[in-house]
Amino acid sequence: MSRIGRMPVTLPAGVDVTVSGRSVEVRGPKGSLARQIHPDMRVAVEGGAVVVTRPTEQKFHRALHGLTRALIANMVQGVVEGFKVDLEIHGVGYRATKQGRGLVLQVGYSHTVELTPPEGVELVVPQPNRISVIGNDKESVGQFAATLRAVRRPDSYKGKGIRYAGERLRLKAGKAGRTAGKA
Repeated sequence: MSRIGRMPVTLPAGVDVTVSGRSVEVRGPKGSLARQIHPDMRVAVEGGAVVVTRPTEQKFHRALHGLTRALIANMVQGVVEGFKVDLEIHGVGYRATKQGRGLVLQVGYSHTVELTPPEGVELVVPQPNRISVIGNDKESVGQFAATLRAVRRPDSYKGKGIRYAGERLRLKAGKAGRTAGKA
């Protein structure tokens, strides 16, 4: 049996889970999330925990079992604690400013890049070179953080660009073996 799938998802105080057909809705202090699950998976709320079961031992059902359980666990964690992804901007003159709900990036292009987060995702800019993406849906927070990073990926030679906080880059050496005066 799946090691992840067989573990029940314990529900903290103040979290309510409603299962109706393929739809699972989780409500908590930080809002509510809903998701459609695969029709083969069975989800039940039993004694303060959510239990996911699968119909057969086929490889496809074993994979779906762990996935479904992980998605529900992320929904529960999202409505209780929320998710946060921190990004850093490296480069001379590179900066971010918050404008309304959106974000304006100056990252070395001839123009500014303006981005608006999806519903449920909030941006915090504590410093011009730091951005925090906050929300209760792990998928949308991670996707928007990846979209921000893709605006100017870290350069492998100078290290300039937008990167995740704590991300380590391996910088490549520049042109080696050339000496001044040689053509």
